[in-house]
Amino acid sequence: MIGKKVKVIVDRPLGSYHPEHKDLYYPINYGYIEDTMAPDGEEQDAYIIGVNNAVKEFSGTVIAIIHRYDDIEDKWVVAPEGLTFTKEEIGEAVSFQEKFFKSEIIL
Repeated sequence: MIGKKVKVIVDRPLGSYHPEHKDLYYPINYGYIEDTMAPDGEEQDAYIIGVNNAVKEFSGTVIAIIHRYDDIEDKWVVAPEGLTFTKEEIGEAVSFQEKFFKSEIIL
């Protein structure tokens, strides 16, 4: 998956709150890859980093996979083509949600 170009449909834009967990603020855009099914039976979830404004959809490159040890689904990290981030930068960007899970970042 890493290196694959994808289109993310954003259902939780930067600056929004989780629809069920009202105290979970999204400091980055978050959505799903249309027509790509994840093990949870839903479309594959993805974080978008390197985009500093709220968007409705985004085309970019998968630069990392967040493998959750205590969840059925991994999360993909998508960035603008040509941008790279360190594991530390990715971890910091997604910590608002990933702090609730035991996971590793695969580049």
